[in-house]
Amino acid sequence: MKIVSISSRTEQFPLTRPYAIAYKSLAAVTNVIVEIRTDDGRVGLGAASPSPFVTAETVEICTAALAPARIAFLFGRDVRTLPVLCRELEQRLPAAPAARAALDMALHDLLAQELGLPLVEMLGRAHDALPTSITIGLMGVDETLAEAREYLGRGFRCLKVKLGREVGEDIARIVRLREAVGPAAAIRVDANQGWTRADLARFLRETARADVELIEQPLPSADVDGLRAVPEPDRARLCADEALRTPADAWALARPPAACGIFNIKLVKCGGIRPALRIAEVADLAGLSLMWGCMDESIISIAAALHAALACPATRYLDLDGSLDLARDVAAGGFTLQDGIMRTTERSGLGVTVAG
Repeated sequence: MKIVSISSRTEQFPLTRPYAIAYKSLAAVTNVIVEIRTDDGRVGLGAASPSPFVTAETVEICTAALAPARIAFLFGRDVRTLPVLCRELEQRLPAAPAARAALDMALHDLLAQELGLPLVEMLGRAHDALPTSITIGLMGVDETLAEAREYLGRGFRCLKVKLGREVGEDIARIVRLREAVGPAAAIRVDANQGWTRADLARFLRETARADVELIEQPLPSADVDGLRAVPEPDRARLCADEALRTPADAWALARPPAACGIFNIKLVKCGGIRPALRIAEVADLAGLSLMWGCMDESIISIAAALHAALACPATRYLDLDGSLDLARDVAAGGFTLQDGIMRTTERSGLGVTVAG
């Protein structure tokens, strides 16, 4: 099962609903699509959504890392030596985690196809299905409530709200949202590094009755000590995102006293499925929970994240709504979504096909 060709291309995906987060606004995203072909006619798919804010990697850096000369070491190699190939990806493309992730996904897709198994079964299934949250961007209270009603009407029961511009406004939005939805939905928030330590303390104090399930990356990624200063049990609700890129970061965050109770794993951030599973193992050993997140990404990489998530015992939360934001995609399949519940399909590999 030897690699005979690797191709990549960029795709511009308009968003169905432009939105804002703490440090930028988005109306469209660029993904890099990867296809790896083997001598037995199989095709493995991968996708990357590079971001300077998350992966420290521009689209230009990502595409340059996927140039034929940079990945020539993969040609003629046997996909069945997957662990060795993934290790070499980390060594040869250290500054391009999104590019590594796309290649890593495609290699995993190929090996699972060879075995005739969905990828989650090859990795060792731990969960059958889990609910995903769906994201509400930075907006006013009335717009937040209208969007929440729409998502609840579509069957979602986990709402993730982007915060991080001004903590007083953030608190008002969450208090009003809880009043509006009652106990019908879980509420998660993501400040995208937008708060100070004082802001976080105020948010925890003034939303104590709003039953916020988790708080994602409230402080700048470098302020790990600020996370550790939060008293238990509130620290157990804190989720590291931008502060968590590598297995080494996971080890540092989990060092007692753990800086948070939840790790947010993004394949594009850590470099693919193999390093993601290493982060997951750290979480499992440290007694921490996992949330699997995403950027605005093709079905290809959302499916890859879902397969990995359902193979990890420590997984408690999904935030894999990124493909729902795209006005178009190049792929289909990969998973089913009904009333907010995500499941993999029975097809081998990622279960994804390139549309058209």
